This record gives sequence, structure tokens and C-alpha cells, in this order.
Amino acid sequence: MAVYAKKERLIDLKFQRFDVIIVGTGISGIYTALNLSPDLRILMLSKRELTLCNSALAQGGVAAVMDKQNDSYDLHIKDTLIAGHYKNNLDNVKILVEQGPTDVMRLKDKYGVEFDLKEDGSIALTREGGHSRRRIAHHKDTTGFEIETNLIKQVQELKNVTVVNWSVLCRLEKQDGMFFADVLAHNDIPGGQEHQYYCADAVVLATGGIGRVYDFTTNSAIATGDGIQLAYNLGAEIKNLSYVQFHPTAFADRKNRECFLISEAVRGEGAHLLNCRKERFMQKYEPERKELAPRDVVSKCMMKEQEETGSDEFWLDISHKDPEFVKGHFPMIYGKVLEKGYDMTKEPFPVYPCQHYLMGGINVDGKGATNIPGLYAAGECSHTGVHGKNRLASNSLLEALVFSRLIAEDITANRRSDDRTTVEYPMTSPEGKPLPKGIRTEIRHIMQKAYFIEPNYEEAEKGLARIKELKDQVYNSGYAVTADFVETKSLVTVAYIILSEVLERKGKDE
Repeated sequence: MAVYAKKERLIDLKFQRFDVIIVGTGISGIYTALNLSPDLRILMLSKRELTLCNSALAQGGVAAVMDKQNDSYDLHIKDTLIAGHYKNNLDNVKILVEQGPTDVMRLKDKYGVEFDLKEDGSIALTREGGHSRRRIAHHKDTTGFEIETNLIKQVQELKNVTVVNWSVLCRLEKQDGMFFADVLAHNDIPGGQEHQYYCADAVVLATGGIGRVYDFTTNSAIATGDGIQLAYNLGAEIKNLSYVQFHPTAFADRKNRECFLISEAVRGEGAHLLNCRKERFMQKYEPERKELAPRDVVSKCMMKEQEETGSDEFWLDISHKDPEFVKGHFPMIYGKVLEKGYDMTKEPFPVYPCQHYLMGGINVDGKGATNIPGLYAAGECSHTGVHGKNRLASNSLLEALVFSRLIAEDITANRRSDDRTTVEYPMTSPEGKPLPKGIRTEIRHIMQKAYFIEPNYEEAEKGLARIKELKDQVYNSGYAVTADFVETKSLVTVAYIILSEVLERKGKDE
């Protein structure tokens, strides 16, 4: 059972029973639901509105071998391994690459996802950094939103699925083969919240990333690592959480914590990175791949150039391309950059690296199962090992599709019969004293100084010591179980695991 604040009283509660609880309504969560047996009772928990998730923010597309005349599984596997510094799980990479094209075609043919097409009706493919071939299926520069919204329509038509919006999974416990969930959800009274209680035989954590553990991130506001914290406290294995990806081209707006991403596809279509003097520099560090090197490589090159020039000013320039081509391929990015005061068809615009993606997470096997029977993880919160130490562009949506389908197949195959509608179980009271303000801000500042692109080991040691103090405070001070408490607990847990790994790996995993 998970560890909570001491001296809390146990109360007997009735838990509404489902067969499966899916936590998160990004592409991983929704595609899991769509692939589960239609006679399973499914509860889906959405932390906010259904479309507020990292999936909906994905711009570039889905990487898959759709053109076998000019591409191959072996080439996609090779590119994935190179980008991941050969720290990948090869068996799962093969599953990803070989099964992925089928899921991409299902999106198009079964679920109505509109990919950009060529004149002959086949899917138009673009190229991104780290890819040796054009293999990115896309919908302009809003691919994630196109997939997410189409899948939402499909899942809302399923009679066996109950969706609870604006709901935070506060606590997850397991007893006698069943999971018990305490969910803080908005009720029908504006601004009102209440604790609701559910149980199920299987739980799928599809809670997304950890971006809010940093000062600046491309992630959505809900990316606080909740699923990782819940799995950690259940005893699930957490692996490679320090494998954090920093995207080299976020729009350089230091005023906002949520940074607008400039898709890899912009460089894939010919954009140049410029230093403070408006000069190209990538050829100095990567003479062959230049701007098309993998993300972590480009970010590190930018840091080298920053040290050489003494300036953290960088620019992205695609103004040498036809303006109509740019507007046609990147309408959303064009509009966003224009709102910031730059016309990307005529001039360079400022960019800078920031936290983007998590390659580690809740460790799972090739079926998405954790070491705890009945507990699964999918998408960014999971660690399938397919990304290695650095994710290849547009492999994330592919992973979300392939492994969530495999999870659904495994749950369906191992279902057990239980017709109960409610189950009684004792859980500690969610009441307590208010959480002090400022803890989350302190965590973000610590992480930004301790581990941005490359670890700062001195700051990491100091930071970990303070994080341990904060973790003990959050876990053991008897705070009320609110949404803010849950997210703070998640962030301090994630920061603790990351910095512990960073220091353990010092000098070993270069």
C-alpha cells in the first residue's frame, strides 16, 4: 500500500467498480479505450478538458515506414538507435517500427484522421532531424490535434466508456488484486470539487510528461508526472527518468513557462539555425547533418556556440523558402510566430532550447505491463525503452499508438469476471492542513539549475539535498489531499528520482 501522511484515520468507503480505469485522455489513453473489448466497463479520467494534453500539442507528425520503395524498417530502426545513443530496447524498437504503419493506416481509414496527401492519394511524407528518409505522416503542423480530436469523437460514442473531465487521481492503492482510486473531481456546482471513489482490475496510466518540473517547457500545464509518482508509490519500477530531452527550437520567450515549440519539421524543410551574429554555425560541429542532427545533439551544439560567442541569442531562418510553401506547410507555427511580432517568411525569429520530452518513466514490457500485475503505462509516462537516451523526432505518437493497442489486447486477453457494481475498502481521510505556497516554484528553480541539457553536478548535489527535505515535508506533514498537493507530490518525487539518477550516473553514462 502507498505511504501517506501519518496519523490519518481510516474510513470505510464504497468504490464504484469498473473493469479498467484509464488515467489520461491523450492519444495513448484514448487509443487504449478504442482497442479494448466493447463489453469491458471502462472509466477514463481526464485531468482537465479532453484536449489539454501533450498529444494535442504535437506538431510534426507520426514517423512510420509508409514508402517501402524508398524506406525500410531496418533504416527506421537504425535511425532510432543512432538518435537514442544505442541505449534503446531493441526488441521494443522492432515492435514499434514493424507494427507502426498498420496503426497509422487505421487512423486514416478507420478513425477519419486527415493526413496530408499527395496527388495520387497516398500519404505525403516529410523529413525531420535524425531521419535518413522522408517518413513523417502529418496534418500540416497540427498532427497531434488532428489525431486527438478524431479519436475523442470515436471514444465518446462508446457506450461502455465513462469519461470524467476535470478529475485528478489523488491516490491509487492495490489490495487483493484490485486497484482502488481516490479521484478529486469537479461536481455540478461551479467551482465545487468532491472526492469520488472507483476500483478496477486493471489500471492504465497514460498521464503524459514531467515538463512542469522545469522553469520552461513545451509541455501543457498538466504535465506534472502524476502517473510516475502514483506508480512509484505502488512499488512499480521507474527507469531512466534522467533521460530528459531538451528541444533545441522553442520560441525564445522567457516570460512564459509554457514555451511554444517550433517543430523539427521546419528544419526538415530547410530552416537554418543562426547564432547571435545571424550566422549559420551547425556545420562547425556537425558538418554532415548540420541542422538535421538529432535534437540532443543540436541542443548541445547550441550550448557550445553560446559559450564561444558569449550570447544566448539564437535564431531560426526559413525566409529563403517560398512564402506560400512556408504558410502552407506550417500555418499554425506561422500564425503563432506572427503573433510574437515576426514574419517567418521574411525574417529570422528567436529560438532557444527548453525541456520537451521524457524518454524514461514507468518501466514496462513489450505489452505495456509493469512489474505490478494489472498495472500498465502508456505514452510519455512509460518507459518502453524505444527512445533510448534521446527520442527520434515523431516516434512519440507512434509509440503512443502501438503500445496502447498492445495494452488493450493484453487486458482483454487476461480479463476476469466480476459483476459487482461496488466494492467496500478502507482508505485514509483526504482531510488535512493546507499545503504551503512556493514549494513547486522552488523545485522548478532547482531543476533548471541542476540539469539543463547537461548536468551541473555541483548544483545537482545541492539540489538533491534540498529536494529530499521537501519530499519528506510533502509526504509526511499531513497536508490535505487536493489537486495542488497531488501535483506538488508528483513534482518533488520526479525531481528526487531524476537528480538521484543524475548523480548515480556521474561519469558512467556519457
